[in-house]
Amino acid sequence: MSPVGWREWRAQGCQRLRDALVDDPDQEIRWIIEQATGRTAAAQAGALDEPATEREVRHFTDMVDRRVAGEPLQYVLGRWGFRTLDLLVDPRVLIPRPETEGVVALAIEALAAVNGPAIAVDLGTGSGAIALSLAAECWPHIELWATDVSIDALAVARANLAALGRRAAGVRLEAGSWYAALPPDLRGRVDVIVSNPPYVAASELLPAEVADWEPHAALVSGPGGLEHIEVIVNGAGEWLTAAGVVVVEIGETQGPAVVQLAAQNGFGRATVHPDLAGRPRVLVAQR
Repeated sequence: MSPVGWREWRAQGCQRLRDALVDDPDQEIRWIIEQATGRTAAAQAGALDEPATEREVRHFTDMVDRRVAGEPLQYVLGRWGFRTLDLLVDPRVLIPRPETEGVVALAIEALAAVNGPAIAVDLGTGSGAIALSLAAECWPHIELWATDVSIDALAVARANLAALGRRAAGVRLEAGSWYAALPPDLRGRVDVIVSNPPYVAASELLPAEVADWEPHAALVSGPGGLEHIEVIVNGAGEWLTAAGVVVVEIGETQGPAVVQLAAQNGFGRATVHPDLAGRPRVLVAQR
């Protein structure tokens, strides 16, 4: 056993994060200790003077080292909360963000208008954050298909799917590029298509914590940033029901272009909804 208690380890770790200019070192060190020891923040407060085991200290020190080196906290912890879920996340997939929680909320709103069991498709599922949230919150009245071109990302989604228990029964994970991954018999039967596709232009500068760690292919669409959104909206009509809806996360400057794109593809209603910061973030288009 280490003679040093958690009060000292916490102080040392917090100072290292502060020196590395981490925004909220106190909160982050609590999460790191929770991951290292299994103790919640409340339990940590009552155990600060207890000695730390060598195994706990090794895990704690490794995580602090990684965070000081600039690795995103979510990857350091290996898990992150998203709506009702606790998701496995690592550098194979994007970190789930609050903006995407809004995408799920709008997709659920669209699904609620469906009379009877619904079919939804999540294109480019990554960690499975969108698809598994829909499966968890709309169960048992949903059949859900989640696709990704990345086999590595699907491995993460599959691990997260296993944690859903019986709510996972209606979810299918398929490998392939956008609509090519779907079975042909879904054509004309999908009620909602939802996606958080790459929408960053190749010339756009990203924060180092994003550019250096998160998967480039899941972030950058191409020269203009709209390339993958165009594939999704252009192809949606073939797969949707007569009253089907597309819900797509977009960049904050892309609103006018995606509304025009939806109109060109026969969507009678197309609206861009803001995120929590008030920035244009989600296209919702209905046939």
